[in-house]
This record gives sequence, C-alpha cells and structure tokens, in this order.
Amino acid sequence: MRGGRLTQRRYKKDVLPSPEGPVPSVSITEIRQYLRAQGIPFHDGYSCLPPPSLFTESRENQPPSPSTSVPYTLFIDKTTGSFLCTATLSEGTWQDFQANVELRHRGIPSVSSDEPEEDTRRAREDARCIWERALPLWDLLDEDETNKTKAMFGISLVTDATLKRFGVRYLRTAKSLVFPWFSPRDATLKGLKLVRVEKKGDAIAYVEETLPRFDSYHNLFGLPLISRRDTELVLTGWELDALALHQATGVASLALPRGTTCLPPALLPYLEQFKRITLWLGEDLRSWEAAKLFARKLSLKRCSLVRPGDLQPRPLEALNQGLNLTKILRAALPASHKSIVSFRQLREEVFGELVNTEQVAGVKWARFPELNKLLKGHRRGELTIFTGPTGSGKTTFISEYALDLCTQGVCTLWGSFEINNVRLAKIMLTQFAAQRLEDQLELYDEWADRFEDLPLYFMTFHGQQNIKTVIDTMQHAVYMYDITHVVVDNLQFMMGHEHLSVDRLAAQDYIVGAFRKFATDNTCHITLVIHPRKEDDEKELQTASIFGSAKASQEADNVLILQDRKLVTGPGKRYLQVSKNRFDGDVGVFPLEFSKASLTFSSAGKSKVKLKKMKEEKALSAKKAPEGGSGASKKP
Repeated sequence: MRGGRLTQRRYKKDVLPSPEGPVPSVSITEIRQYLRAQGIPFHDGYSCLPPPSLFTESRENQPPSPSTSVPYTLFIDKTTGSFLCTATLSEGTWQDFQANVELRHRGIPSVSSDEPEEDTRRAREDARCIWERALPLWDLLDEDETNKTKAMFGISLVTDATLKRFGVRYLRTAKSLVFPWFSPRDATLKGLKLVRVEKKGDAIAYVEETLPRFDSYHNLFGLPLISRRDTELVLTGWELDALALHQATGVASLALPRGTTCLPPALLPYLEQFKRITLWLGEDLRSWEAAKLFARKLSLKRCSLVRPGDLQPRPLEALNQGLNLTKILRAALPASHKSIVSFRQLREEVFGELVNTEQVAGVKWARFPELNKLLKGHRRGELTIFTGPTGSGKTTFISEYALDLCTQGVCTLWGSFEINNVRLAKIMLTQFAAQRLEDQLELYDEWADRFEDLPLYFMTFHGQQNIKTVIDTMQHAVYMYDITHVVVDNLQFMMGHEHLSVDRLAAQDYIVGAFRKFATDNTCHITLVIHPRKEDDEKELQTASIFGSAKASQEADNVLILQDRKLVTGPGKRYLQVSKNRFDGDVGVFPLEFSKASLTFSSAGKSKVKLKKMKEEKALSAKKAPEGGSGASKKP
C-alpha cells in the first residue's frame, strides 16, 4: 500500500508515445550493426550491450564501476536502444547515443549534463533535511524505544549490525523507517523512502512515501554494498526483506524500488554483472506473476524464482518463523524449462492454484462486488470484449472499471481513440475523487497529486491508427512500465470509418486476433470496447450484437454488455451483463446506478435486488424472455 508524496508539486502524467510522435523502434540487430560499423567494441550481455563509455575521457581512465565486473561502464538496452553510463550517470535514447558518436568523430566531447532539474534539486534538498533529522535505528537514546520500534515493524530479529550496514534510520515525528538512496557514482544522497505502519483492525498495512515521487525513485536499495566480485544476487520486493535475506544468508540482496509493480529498465545496467539472479518478491500469486514477468526482462537463462507458499513466505516472515532461508533459495525454480517432461514439473504449480483459488481468480474490484461474484476477478493474459448502445456510457463505465483496478496497483495503459486524453483524464479524476471538482477547485491539486501516483499511462493516438503502430506502442509500454492491463476504446474509431465491406470485416478479425495474441504472449489483460450492430432500441443486446463477425466473441475470454433499459424502465436504469466467462462459466446480470456528480456507476442491488446468475444452458431461454421480464429485478 502506498501513501501520497511528502511534497505538493504538479507533474505531467506519463503519456505514450511522446507528444512528438511514436517511439522510434530499433532492433538488436540494428544496434549491433551500427556499433560494428563505427568500430565500437562490445560484448553480448544479458539485457544490455556494454561498449566503452563515450562520456569518460578515455577507456583507460574509466574508474571501475562499483556495480559491474566488466571494464565498461556504458550499457545499451537491447530492447529499446536507450543507454546509461554508470560512471557519469549520463543517459538517453538510441538517437542520443548516435548523435554523441557523431560528435566524437568530429572531435567534439560527448555532452553529459550533471545539472539536475529544479524538481529533482528540491526533492534532494527535502530528502537531505529529513535524513539529517532521522536517527540511526540502532542508536536511539532509549533502548526500550528501539525494541518497541523494531517490534512495530516486525524486525525484532533483525540485528543492529544489519541495520547499521544498510544505513536504516528512524524518523520519530513521522514514526517511519527511513531507507536512503545513495548515488552509485559518488555516494551522495539522491532521495529516500519512508515506511510507516497503519493498523486497520487486526490487519497491518505498510504505507510508503518517497522523495522524489515514485516514478522518479529508482533506488536499488543495498546497491552500495554490492562488490564487483559478486556474481549471485537475490532480488526482493521490499527493503525489510533485503535486510532479512542478507542477515540470514550473507548473499548479495537488493530491494526493487516499486516492489512487484514495476522493474524500470533504467535499473538493468546495475544488474548486468550477475550470472545468477533469484527473484523472491513476496508471498502471494501477484508477486509470483511479477517475478515471471521481470525474469523475461532480466534474461530467463540466469533467473530462478522462489514460489510463494506456506513454507516459503516472504524473507522477513521466513526469518521471523525460524525457517532456513538458504534452503529456500536452493529450492528456487529455474525461470525457463527446456521442455516439460512430466507432470512432476507442474505439480507444484497445480497445487499452488488449488490452494490459492482466490488469488488465482485475479484482482478483485473494490467498486463492483457483483462483478467479482460473476467474473471472480481480473486476470492477466485474458481478452475482455465490452459493448453497449451508443450514448449508454461505455467510456464512462470502462474508465471507472479500469480505475478501480489501477488504484489496486494494476499498471494500466489507456488507448482512447474516440475521446481525447484531457477529457478522459477529467472523467477519471472526477471518478477518483468521487465529486465534482469544478465546484471545489481548491481541492484540485490535492486530488491531482494523488491521481498522479497511480500506475496509469496514456497513448496519444486519436482516430484511425495502424494496428502495427498500436501494438508496437503497447509492447514498448509493457517493457518500460510492466503494463498488465491495456484498455482500447474503441475498435471502430481505431480502424477508421471506411464503408462497410468484406475487407473491413476481415481487417477487424485480424485486429482482434492481434490483440488476443498480444494478451497471451505478454501475460497482459486487454479490454477492448466494440460498438454493437445497429439494432432496434427496444431490444436488449446479445453477444451476437457485437459488430463484425463472430471472431471477437470467440476469441474473448469475457464478454461484458452494458444494457441500457431507460426507454422501458425510465431514465438512469442500466445493467451490466456478463454473457461469457471462460474462467468458470458463471454468467449473469446486475443493476448499475449512475451518479452524475461523480460520474460513477455503483450497484443498485444491495438488499433490494439479488444478483441473478444464469448457467450457460439457461442463457438461450433467458434471451427469449418477454421485454419486461429480463434483468436482475426478477428473483431467480
């Protein structure tokens, strides 16, 4: 769980691609060919290509990097072509790298700006002030206070020597642990993370705040302690886990800055030196899914994964339970199998799914409990088709549906081809605040600051777009931001408005197939909005009402229909129908109630109306029901 920032500043929301145009793509083959043509030596790394740095005076004078055992300090990302020099912290795109090579050929020194931006400078100054006020946790004046503080955070077994080694401090006024972010270049303080405990009944939640803000906080906690000789590493999702792991096993341990949410590509150069990386990110299935996703980025052949389970909880919990952490690490599974020989290699996965049925069902909606009863949750790798009559509020509903998941840490990418991003963001911000901010502009900055901390990104496309360009942008977003949910609104606007033809239907089938393949290959959920066919307003929509051929509904794992019954039952009466559910077959319909002030849909069910479930075999008879007799107003 994460809280707000410590400072009240306004930033622009991340947008994909950049306003100047689509992200220029470069292949690994093109990068290799260019380096060879320019006579630049390099060797093939796991996720990067390291050549000699252009940003130091000469290769011989390069200081040895604290984070790599190779003689080079410059790393070029194999996927994007972006570069980072760990000696000077110079970074940029592939085009920037090429420009610096050209400057070098002309005898002009490569440019690397050490001057941080104004917001970065202020964040560092704020961090320095907090760091100076914080006290070493192992050196509080009152020993009783030290013991109580350690007990509050569940780290009573973590020794003072470990806390001192990692430099953990305690800020009394905020009752927070303080984890520093030191520059790998000169050990100056770049930022910090504060973690405090909040009790909600019997449950304990850890609230995190960072300086600078989360999307600029790239601290691999524990990096200054890594030696150039280290070849094995354990990556954790939490700073306290890294402390527990290092203390119990002595292995090199780092904590990812955003836990299981994202592994920023900017961190990959610092992980290039390791021949073996074990990912032990947490104790639930979401952390397991994240570990598999991150292993792809790090190179599967060097990664092993600790599978969550009762006997393999997160490292801190394992330490507190007296478990053997070294034994757990040795039992880590290789991230990739050459082949599946027998059921033996699958049995633990199958058992895990049987034990954790709720987690396997996916992320639960907080605003739509009735949707959880039908779909059971939001799962990666699925394709959801959503349709509804013109003017029924499809975009408004789907924005709240996606926002609900985004607030729970589901990294979301929006492709709005029908309405522009400003209007969409206004709708989502209103839904997030659950009130009309036009009437309370003094609250705008407060809500906007909280909204900006969500893992939410937008494509800048509008109107007709080439499917390859859209898929390339989605692929880029998955790599850069670990996107797990993509919303495309809507298919017809993306295709354009040519005259109906067989070719157009074939094109739609191709696009649906491309989205289906993308969802499967990238373990990413895609929600695709499609307009229905033109039909009588008096009739309810069905799965067959989706525009185009039957391919869309066949490829989909879930089909959701927003039924607008206002012509029959009066204004504002809408229902959400789940007409296909591949996960467990439950289909049904439940009422929605629209609030114009907050632009939100909420269930009107509660005690008045029961959720109506229909089995697949009853679906046909339900469609034939009289006009007034369908929906959830009639008890089953």
